[in-house]
Amino acid sequence: MADATLPDPAPAAEAGAYRVLARKYRPSHFGELIGQEPMVRTLRNAFAHQRIPQAWMLTGVRGVGKTTTARILARALNYERDGEPREPTVDFTEPGRHCQAIMEGRHVDVIEMDAASHTGINDIREITDAARYKPVSALYKVYIIDEVHMLSTAAFNGLLKTLEEPPAHVKFIFATTEIRKVPVTVLSRCQRFDLRRIEVGELSSHLARVATAEGVTVDEPALAMIARAAEGSVRDSLSLLDQAIAHGGGNVSADDLRDMLGLADRARVVDLFELVMKGEAAGALAELGAQYEVGADPVVVLSDLAAFVHQVTRQKVTNAPPEPGEPETVRERSAVFAGTLGMAALSRMWQALLAGIAEVQTAPKPVMAAEMVLIRLCYMASLPEPDGLPFGDAPAGRGGGAGGGGTHAPAAPARAAPVASAPAGPEAQARKAPPQPQSFAAVARLLEGNVMLRRQVERDMRLVSFEPGRIEVSLLEDAEPTVAGALGQKLTELTRRRWIVTVSEGSTAPTLHEAFVSEQVALKEDAKSDPLVRALLERFADAEITEVRKNEDAPAGKAARSEG
Repeated sequence: MADATLPDPAPAAEAGAYRVLARKYRPSHFGELIGQEPMVRTLRNAFAHQRIPQAWMLTGVRGVGKTTTARILARALNYERDGEPREPTVDFTEPGRHCQAIMEGRHVDVIEMDAASHTGINDIREITDAARYKPVSALYKVYIIDEVHMLSTAAFNGLLKTLEEPPAHVKFIFATTEIRKVPVTVLSRCQRFDLRRIEVGELSSHLARVATAEGVTVDEPALAMIARAAEGSVRDSLSLLDQAIAHGGGNVSADDLRDMLGLADRARVVDLFELVMKGEAAGALAELGAQYEVGADPVVVLSDLAAFVHQVTRQKVTNAPPEPGEPETVRERSAVFAGTLGMAALSRMWQALLAGIAEVQTAPKPVMAAEMVLIRLCYMASLPEPDGLPFGDAPAGRGGGAGGGGTHAPAAPARAAPVASAPAGPEAQARKAPPQPQSFAAVARLLEGNVMLRRQVERDMRLVSFEPGRIEVSLLEDAEPTVAGALGQKLTELTRRRWIVTVSEGSTAPTLHEAFVSEQVALKEDAKSDPLVRALLERFADAEITEVRKNEDAPAGKAARSEG
């Protein structure tokens, strides 16, 4: 979060006390913030053009600098030096008259409040009452409210009027990790900034600067491991580095860090991934046992395995290079896996790992649960790709799916005796192949077993575009908003391929029901011209044509008519 060369000043009372790295290297001006360039650029332009709002809302995950940014903002609003104009500015590096007190949270005109412990309307009433009075010594009276989402509904409502039209000398700065819990009436009165997670490469460079300033040696792989474990949080990364320095006695190596955090070797995670994708259950269990013996946590092993699955899948889809912090061997193997493994196998493994990690976290013996997850993954890795499901005779065994008929039963990873099956003819294959509708009308016919969904498709959807796997529709005003998602899910289930149904506006095409009604009108008029039908209508005065059904087997232009 801060530049390693400019630790923030310590209070006099703490001059002899040790300060953790997260406090020692806390930014004191905007030039020291890392990873938040868009926000800094916006603020610099706003201050330069005197377009300073009355309130800011800072949101983001823990440890990305929300409270620190709030204090720097308060310092920018009240920056003042002897002999210089008294006006807000973000372009400062030297301490001003109020800077140290503001950064230490003890300035009389910069009031910090923790909304987690001051949630009620009475706490907000104190703020609104005090806001009427001018600041004691600074240019602005600044209220910093941390974790603002924890305020009660009454407290939010009590703040609205003052927040919308505060006195000219009052500014509000809010910080929260749960932006969705903040009422929209409050958000609409604030200028919002989403503080981003710091990327692994940038965070590793920052940690290297801090390590150099502290005079400690940290291996480059260890820096990357800390940056990944921190998940974009600067404070978390500095806390981990602090712990690692203490653990290693001043020198931090990758092996020491793995021991401290219970992490698995990244290369060994890739070895485990390869064993699982080959279906070698015995080898996968042996590798897990070896990692467990050297201190790796089973949950962490599976989480790292899931992270590698995500990396390979993402690389397969985007053709993007792996993370820069990865060892070269891991980067090379990731590229190979991305080029050779199928998307269906990777997706199955991802889903199974998500469920498996939750199982291991709650299991009484995590290592046993992790072994069962790996066995399940090995069996799932042997399933055939959806496009290559065997519908004729096929031997059972690893890599080919279960024998005969294209069933979904997982094949055993170990070699099994071939199971002979009678060759299936074209008719049997057609019966076993999932239906693949080629038109919107065919989609509706496929839903014959789901009366409600079919009715919604026929009556509430106007077709915009259709292609196998993707449908775009417009919905009628009274249509259920979830019908598009339900249709996509049902089609995926019935056809065993992914279908995406999107909703757009503006289509004037008739619904299937409207088209059917219009067609029936034309067919009924055509039927009345048939001599036999005309004779029946004349013979029976109360007779009427209720529906005309097309005979699909009749030659083109002919129709079988059904009269009531």
